[in-house]
Amino acid sequence: MNVDANPVDEKTRAAALDALKQIFGDRFTTAEAVRHQHGKDESYHAPMAPDAVVFAETEDEISQAVTVCNRLGFPVIPFGTGTSLEGHVAAMKGGVTIDTSLMDRIISVNAEDLDVVVQPGVTRKQLNEHLRDTGLFFPIDPGADASIGGMTATRASGTNAVRYGTMRENVISLRVVTPSGEVIRTSRRARKSSAGYDLTRLFVGSEGTLGVITEITLKVYGIPEAISSAVCQFDTMEGAVDSVITTIHAGVPVARMELLDEVQMGACIDYSKLEGYQPKPTIFFEFHGSEAGVKEQAETVEGITSEFGGSSFQWATRTEDRNVLWQARHDAYYAALAQRPGAQGWPTDVCVPVSRLAECIRETKADLEETGLYAPLVGHVGDGNFHLVYIIDPENPDEMGRAKAHSERMVRRALAMDGTCTGEHGVGYGKMPYLEEEHGAALNLMRALKQAVDPNNIMNPGKIVRV
Repeated sequence: MNVDANPVDEKTRAAALDALKQIFGDRFTTAEAVRHQHGKDESYHAPMAPDAVVFAETEDEISQAVTVCNRLGFPVIPFGTGTSLEGHVAAMKGGVTIDTSLMDRIISVNAEDLDVVVQPGVTRKQLNEHLRDTGLFFPIDPGADASIGGMTATRASGTNAVRYGTMRENVISLRVVTPSGEVIRTSRRARKSSAGYDLTRLFVGSEGTLGVITEITLKVYGIPEAISSAVCQFDTMEGAVDSVITTIHAGVPVARMELLDEVQMGACIDYSKLEGYQPKPTIFFEFHGSEAGVKEQAETVEGITSEFGGSSFQWATRTEDRNVLWQARHDAYYAALAQRPGAQGWPTDVCVPVSRLAECIRETKADLEETGLYAPLVGHVGDGNFHLVYIIDPENPDEMGRAKAHSERMVRRALAMDGTCTGEHGVGYGKMPYLEEEHGAALNLMRALKQAVDPNNIMNPGKIVRV
């Protein structure tokens, strides 16, 4: 694939780049290395570089840039930290990438209202570091130190979603530069409203196809009085998943329930030097609440897991011990890559109703065994979401073919169970082929919305829907 392919005619391209250079000055670049860096995310998808990259510092600059690009029909690709996984930032039709990393100001912390207002370049770790002395925290934790703007655009979630929800539940309001260059605010700071269409939810998960997010108002939460983590290992995957389902049915407000299959657990033991564990199906738990509440939750869940063949809990109550445990979970991708030096990772995910989770995982792993591929499995299983990471050689057509075929079967298996082709990675261009099967006629409405909001198709073209 020619990463520099550009369907915009040279006269238009030159006019757009000249106008952008006037707006951004030395924060405008056409340097090849910078362009290629901004045309690739963390996935195996081929990079597609933009014609230029600009580093925005203000909402007004973004508005000016988008206005120019809309007039000329020049594509615009918003960029946060580049940690997405389905080709979201690839400049499929050339254009300009607007990097928002310099817009990293925490505008206000409204402790009484349990909300914060931030610019899109603020990262989740930066936000929590800032909040630490206030007794508050932001729980959405996709693993990577992603930007809040990118997390909003991809409707990210992560390890805490079973208790705190996803970005969909935690974004209160947005400021957005629309494709015409107009700046809008999607709602006020009130926790609920029945005034008009829910524009906030329209932009959450829109992946840069409807506008550039320039400000986000988020829910935050009080840091729990007590936090305790525990690890439980199982002889069978069915026992692990059945423990999760029973825990949910029992109404235990577990903060985290992370499943690692025996392959992924073996990789984590090796990579993160986890001592005292075996390469078996494993669940990492975390409990939040009062001292008494955490104790009650843990005792209930330990009783449930024992019924399904789970080992006694191995506890991590000290902060440093919990950090080691969860860092190992967040490093699962790199642990898998380390098992095959020189290979690349192809992470993918699906999500099914929790009642179908054990069935979906069992069939997926049986199918995987027949392919001969190395692909560890992890899951935010409290909400039915699990991931595979194919560790493959992209230059090996046979391997790529087997991985692609297996991934397609996994997606269609999830859809047949009334699930979704992606629980949290998003669509980008990698998952576009499955949207018609998942949404049917509703995809036509998505396309109509895209055309109404962005009639010139300048905003991240080639993603989510084809127009």
